[in-house]
Amino acid sequence: MRKGKWITMSLACIMVWTISGCGTSPTSTEKSASQAASAGVAETKAAVAGKLNFYTSQPEEDVTKLITAFNKKFPEVKVETYRSGTEEVIAKLQAENQAGKVQADVLLVADSVTFEALKQQKLLKSYKSPELAKIPKGFADPDGMYQGTKILATVLAVNTQKVKTMPTSWKVLTEAANKGAAIMPSPLYSGAAAYNVGVMTRTNEFGWDFFKQLKASEISVVKGNGAVLKEVATGAKSYAMVVDYLVPREKKKGSPVELIYPTEGVPVITEPIGILSNTANEKAAQALVDFVLSEDGQKISAEIGYTPLRDGIKAPEGLKSFSEMKVLSGDLAKLVEARDQDKKAFTDIFGQ
Repeated sequence: MRKGKWITMSLACIMVWTISGCGTSPTSTEKSASQAASAGVAETKAAVAGKLNFYTSQPEEDVTKLITAFNKKFPEVKVETYRSGTEEVIAKLQAENQAGKVQADVLLVADSVTFEALKQQKLLKSYKSPELAKIPKGFADPDGMYQGTKILATVLAVNTQKVKTMPTSWKVLTEAANKGAAIMPSPLYSGAAAYNVGVMTRTNEFGWDFFKQLKASEISVVKGNGAVLKEVATGAKSYAMVVDYLVPREKKKGSPVELIYPTEGVPVITEPIGILSNTANEKAAQALVDFVLSEDGQKISAEIGYTPLRDGIKAPEGLKSFSEMKVLSGDLAKLVEARDQDKKAFTDIFGQ
């Protein structure tokens, strides 16, 4: 019995030894492989360095959080950021292009219509990030010129101290009782607002008549979404057309605001990211694109308050996921072709 027991224990030890080394240190081969892998990672990170010009329409606070997290992985990259509304960012980009020297390396602004126009100008460089494997199909340009980074829906924001019965339709903005009580961002400044105009004017339930009714209802038009929500949060206005993520963020601060997804549906943008064709630092540009689409980057988006695109990461509290939304959309090619015409028609109505 003792001999059998000894044999059994010996065999068990041999098995454990084989699997785990019975507590011994790694072999020289294993050490070499591990050291080689570590060296490879270090070498890759060391290769990603230098200056990177990042143009974006994201709020300053959000950009800071994103770049801080990126620099933890790639500390040798010095990111210089220019931010403004999408239309002003693109105006700067086009002015640089006219002067013969685009300064931006990476661009992240509101909508795919903007990127599609830049693609037609051959201002973008193709890059198909390996992180796209975890991004649902349909959110990336098939040629790799740009890819969506998040879901932003334009919704109704309501001041709950001034409005007791929550609306369900966009038509609340045109009701006679709400004359002068609503506000929206300008499509001449905001890429999301420009997309909204393009989509809604080509949707049967709205059309240009809806915007004429908004004008008759004396809706205020200001530069960007941030300024729009501030007016509702302070009670200066009762209703707003605004991007969704701003509302829960303001609500957490204690402001009396509520978010409504109207029954007719909501326009959705994806804030694409892309690399400029004449980037002076392609490796760092690719690293930033990879990071934004990575699990870590998408978790940061969710923490900031955006609905992420990547599979397996939930929408922040208070926001719907893409699959839960009724989405208003339009033909991308037609929206690109009509963008300037739409802005002119909007200006003719609102006199901006």
